[in-house]
Amino acid sequence: MKRVVITGASGFVGANLARRLLRDGHEVNLLLRPGFQPWRIREIQKDVRLHLVQLHDAGAVDKVLGEIRPNWIFHLAAHGAYSWQNDLPQMVQTNIIGTMNLVQASLHINVEAFVNTGSSSEYGLKDHPPSETEFLEPNSDYAVTKASATLFCRYTAQRERVHIPTLRLYSVYGPYEEPNRLVPQLILRGLQKQLPPLVDPDTVRDFTHVDDVVDAYLAAVHRSGQEWGAVYNVGTGIQTSLQQAVDIVRQAMDIAAEPQWGSMSSRIWDTRCWVADNRAIRRALGWQPRHAFKDGFRQTCAWFQDNPQLMAIYKGAT
Repeated sequence: MKRVVITGASGFVGANLARRLLRDGHEVNLLLRPGFQPWRIREIQKDVRLHLVQLHDAGAVDKVLGEIRPNWIFHLAAHGAYSWQNDLPQMVQTNIIGTMNLVQASLHINVEAFVNTGSSSEYGLKDHPPSETEFLEPNSDYAVTKASATLFCRYTAQRERVHIPTLRLYSVYGPYEEPNRLVPQLILRGLQKQLPPLVDPDTVRDFTHVDDVVDAYLAAVHRSGQEWGAVYNVGTGIQTSLQQAVDIVRQAMDIAAEPQWGSMSSRIWDTRCWVADNRAIRRALGWQPRHAFKDGFRQTCAWFQDNPQLMAIYKGAT
């Protein structure tokens, strides 16, 4: 059993990771900001230890980690990943200063592993699957702050010879995803035999099921064979267009309604090329995705049906 800290565990991926670590028998500590949204972790709150802390407060971070003395730290807290999170000072405080404070505090207590969460947006818009060694060209404030955090983690790991890998996540979907995101909206509208507003059908994503992402976090804590400050793309390596995704959804949910392409404006990150080069994580960690989008979508639909108590939260976003 390991003593574990997770930041951002009230968020989508963090809530799934916390559940997996509990199932595996670890002691799970959650670092949460005051005023966090509890709905994703309500059912596991009795099984974890909650610590309220602002990550930009270096003294508070150092104190709480010194009290917990974790073996593993999983850093998932972030601001700016969603279009409605556009507060630049908050992005800097959380994504850059918060990461620096956590890393520096972890050095004081000699943690075994600190897994940082990066983003595929660090690469910017590419016309090919970028490898981890490619030049970064972030095209948003959020991407700039995430790239900065990744570079700091890699530099610190190499300077101090400590284990701080970064996982650059692609388009994660699955249980507890943010209600306004594409897959939850497809399911919610699909339950009514409808489709949500849609952008260009040629817009693409590398849809990666959250269970596969959690597998990557657990693989990354093990140091054997990894370089200091390793960076890994976490995606299926399969590019799926919105047209293909909607076809899968219509078949899975028996939807006769025709998609209204262009009924939603494209965002700056909508592109016709967005797919992971995942060779590095396959080679170094033996990780590979287990869910094709068709299967993962059906599993996510089943999760919605098995958790009717959450429907009020999700329906509030439609």
